[in-house]
Amino acid sequence: MTVELASTHSSPFITVLNQAAIAFQAKTNARPTAVTVVEALLQAEKTAKREHLIYPFEALLGDWQLCFATGTRKVRRGGIALGNGFYVPKLAVAQISFQSEVDADVDLGRGTIGNQVEAGPVLLRFTGPAHYLGKKNLLAFDFTQLQLNVLGKTVYSGTVPRRKPKSGDFYSRSVANLPFFAFFLVAPTFIAARGRGGGLALWVKMV
Repeated sequence: MTVELASTHSSPFITVLNQAAIAFQAKTNARPTAVTVVEALLQAEKTAKREHLIYPFEALLGDWQLCFATGTRKVRRGGIALGNGFYVPKLAVAQISFQSEVDADVDLGRGTIGNQVEAGPVLLRFTGPAHYLGKKNLLAFDFTQLQLNVLGKTVYSGTVPRRKPKSGDFYSRSVANLPFFAFFLVAPTFIAARGRGGGLALWVKMV
């Protein structure tokens, strides 16, 4: 089922995530517990799979601040499990952005991704091409450029150090060889996805 944006009032788990997003943006402590948010994310993921929800690429375009993440941890017999969820500390601002300047590229799910972290006087930003596979709500990407700013001055801007050059066009590569985010919830004020490593993340819209 194709949808444009998820309603923020259609189910209990969306209500929880909406509350977390609002509290995070307002920088208040009146927010759901980490355990509650993780459960809400898992319920959202299950619902997206069960109902075969499909979100358009244009719904992701813009700037989003990382609100909540789980990470992963190794368990016995070589398995991977979700780590303890946590709200991103106020001292660090982690932001992800998706852009596409040409309408034709939006239709093809082609664009760019930016991922940056700002902590005090230091800003670290990675950028590169991105490819959104709409039927799977999966966004593959490749960070190729790095910018480092300290006290507002650019210290480094260029290719990612020690990065091995990739042969062939980015859009022709198999997703199996690329990092990706599998989005399972896209709402007007927040988005949620599972990364290739297995962790869950919740971002809020930046205004």
